[in-house]
Amino acid sequence: MSTMQERELQNILVEELMISSEKVAHVQLNNPLEHALLVLVKSGYAAVPVLDSSYKLVGIVGKTVILNEILGLERFEIENLSEMRVEEVMNSDIPCLTRKNNLVDGLNALINHAFICVVDEDGYFDGILTRRAILKELKKDIYMKHYKK
Repeated sequence: MSTMQERELQNILVEELMISSEKVAHVQLNNPLEHALLVLVKSGYAAVPVLDSSYKLVGIVGKTVILNEILGLERFEIENLSEMRVEEVMNSDIPCLTRKNNLVDGLNALINHAFICVVDEDGYFDGILTRRAILKELKKDIYMKHYKK
């Protein structure tokens, strides 16, 4: 990537590409796994952000980790879904961005994730940046530079 292209991409901020928190499915720490699995299945997502009672981001929970928790030796132990809480199985070691990070920061963070959570300076959940949003922007940039002459 040339220095000129890199400079232009660094001018695009996460806030221009992110999906706001109001439009993002999430669960809370104290929700039972049953609720989390319902949210995941209904939304069609593999994982969703986990928020505390004040809407600060505390982690992510996904279908795979929930299903692993109820997988017994011979059957799914569905009864465990209502007994266990999201906070018991969530991943709290997650990368985050702020609205002021740029597209290149987002690209680097998204290499190993389908989405990255966006938080404000106090840790409150602002939304998510998806791999799809970054790829669409890169496609647009490539098209404008190489095919529109």
